Amino acid sequence: MRIYDRDLTGTASAESGRSQETQKADREATATSSQSGSTANDRVELSSGLTTVSRALAAYGSDRASKVQQLTAQVQSGSYNPSSLATSQGMVAQALSGGAA
Repeated sequence: MRIYDRDLTGTASAESGRSQETQKADREATATSSQSGSTANDRVELSSGLTTVSRALAAYGSDRASKVQQLTAQVQSGSYNPSSLATSQGMVAQALSGGAA
């Protein structure tokens, strides 16, 4: 990454210095990881909030899959009769809300 700083006075030069420090740290980290030859010591920690979101998305996905299977069975058997009133109301409500679902 290259930064061309034409204004070497004031805060712009301070930002440039920080960028150079970051680049130096990146090079040192790359050199260290390439010397060790292994990334077994790498670690990632995620918050518990992410776990909650993940569980909610998984539950939504399984509920949706179940609903799709039910609708597929109804369509294939010929017993699916959607309400045109409910469909039109839903379309108008979505249009009025700006398209947000």
